[in-house]
Amino acid sequence: MRGHEGRRGRSRWRLPPPGWRRTVALRRAAAALLVVVAAALLAAPGVTPPGTPVLVAVRDLAPGTALGPADVAVRPVPDELVPAGALAEPAAVAGRQVVGGVRAGEALTDVRLLGPAAAVAAAGVPDAAGVPVRLADAGVAVLLTPGTRVDLVAAGSPADAGATADEVPGEPAVLAAGAVVLAVLPAPERTAGAAPVVVVALPAGLAARVATVSLREEVTVTLR
Repeated sequence: MRGHEGRRGRSRWRLPPPGWRRTVALRRAAAALLVVVAAALLAAPGVTPPGTPVLVAVRDLAPGTALGPADVAVRPVPDELVPAGALAEPAAVAGRQVVGGVRAGEALTDVRLLGPAAAVAAAGVPDAAGVPVRLADAGVAVLLTPGTRVDLVAAGSPADAGATADEVPGEPAVLAAGAVVLAVLPAPERTAGAAPVVVVALPAGLAARVATVSLREEVTVTLR
């Protein structure tokens, strides 16, 4: 009986099969490798999806909105869908105002922001500039939207405004015909009762004339 029980005891403590130690070692090595990979993924920056980084609006933006960090984000866009003049740096647009309304998800380009590129695109001439004008009648500015074509008119001495010889002193003078409205900007909060500022795109020569006259005379517009 004792011999039989001894044999049964020895059978419960049989040696592991051949290759057991190697299997355990491989499993431990695989587990260690997984830990290392996981740590590397946590430490590494996020993997950028394929495409070109483009600045997009993260919410709907009203015309004239001054852009801030909460308004834009960088998103990858398929290369074939990247528009000309697309912007990619949030710092480059901080504080700049949009021309017209912008939808959430829309890519921001140079012509969507108030500046030389937008003026050139609107006026259709390479030397175009944007001219801010505060209209004599605040109610007129409400009728204007980006893209509207207007004639700028000054009431005063046409001779002082650079009038031609056939213009009569004291009569309204057309400073610029066919100007394109780029933006209608609200008056500063600290300026009570002030009219909004209308920014129009004009060729360089006319832009300088309008800017000079608007400093000393009231200016209004006629809609086309």
